[in-house]
Amino acid sequence: MSSAKNIFKKYQAQTFPFPSCLEIERAKGSYITDVKGRKYLDFVAGVSACTLGHSNPIITDAVEKQLDKYTHVMVYGEYIQSPQYKLAKLLADNLPKSLDCTYFTNSGTEAIEGAMKLAKRATCRSEIISCRNSYHGSTQGALSIMGNEEKKAKFRPLLPDCYQIIFNNTSTLENITNKTAAVVIEPIQGATGFVIPTNKFLQKVRKKCNETGAILIFDEIQTCFGRLGTLFGFEKFNMIPDILCIAKGMGAGMPIGAFISSKELMSLLTFKPQLGHITTFGGHPVNCAASLACLDYLLTTEIMKEVEQKEQQFRMHLNHPKIKEIRGKGLMLAIELEDELLAKNVVEQSLENELILFYFLFTRTAIRITPPLTISEEEIIEGCEIIKGILD
Repeated sequence: MSSAKNIFKKYQAQTFPFPSCLEIERAKGSYITDVKGRKYLDFVAGVSACTLGHSNPIITDAVEKQLDKYTHVMVYGEYIQSPQYKLAKLLADNLPKSLDCTYFTNSGTEAIEGAMKLAKRATCRSEIISCRNSYHGSTQGALSIMGNEEKKAKFRPLLPDCYQIIFNNTSTLENITNKTAAVVIEPIQGATGFVIPTNKFLQKVRKKCNETGAILIFDEIQTCFGRLGTLFGFEKFNMIPDILCIAKGMGAGMPIGAFISSKELMSLLTFKPQLGHITTFGGHPVNCAASLACLDYLLTTEIMKEVEQKEQQFRMHLNHPKIKEIRGKGLMLAIELEDELLAKNVVEQSLENELILFYFLFTRTAIRITPPLTISEEEIIEGCEIIKGILD
């Protein structure tokens, strides 16, 4: 056991008893290099976070330029800082009119927490509906709406009045009533292995929210910023949420999140009470500069148009009898295998063969593939051949 591994295990809080303990030296493009000089092809991108690959010069240049100007100068919302307002304006320019006001946070979980507060403030209701087997974060509020009791039980009591529907089961939509403040839902359910909505399920949720006056919150923490081939996931499903939560890929490797709504709704956090939602480091100018550079690149290049083609390349090159199904959309894919043991073996042996794959939170028979959007066809083929070689 290396000294670094000892220190990591002893002094850094652990989330899992058996981390991979890959000791990182550098990362560039689609590859991560460890301290021994081994170069790993990355099919995970920091769990959908490194949209433009690792150490992309567009992002590092934006970060370096902002570092030379200023970093943190004041709590959120007090001073006018160009990375913040330019990013907010560019987001508004590329979203529907009803999503024209952005509150920046440090993470996706914080975005969910803010969105839940805003929905309660707007409706004067307490109930929050989420989906069974959903994941929206691990803080108190986000944990309260998590759809997995095993992960929640030891932390109870949590927020009251949190109830669930079942993704793609329209009969459970009767749980959305005139007592519901908000429905929090992912356009593609992530933790269960990228389950796609069927039979216009999301549109039916939208309709039920309209009928009951409930706020529809889309958790697009994984699906935003081109991951599905569109800037935002809701564009794929011909509907608009009342509040949009984004994070992960919007920072292109830097920590940032946001919840977005109408100016009318968002103003409820400004008055009665004033300072209804505050943060110190939310919208950090360095992270906003990175996000702005990422967004500008997505909007001014053909990279999002290439996502569907790259999805098809994965599907074509992962044709194997032991792969039962490939779920998902765009570069947000799940390989469903025969059993948990095989999935574990593929992930572990892939790492030995210098390919990074990862698991899902609530299913152990599927493997995550969420590479950088900048991944090349050659890199896709290289990784797929490693996977098929292990399965043979």
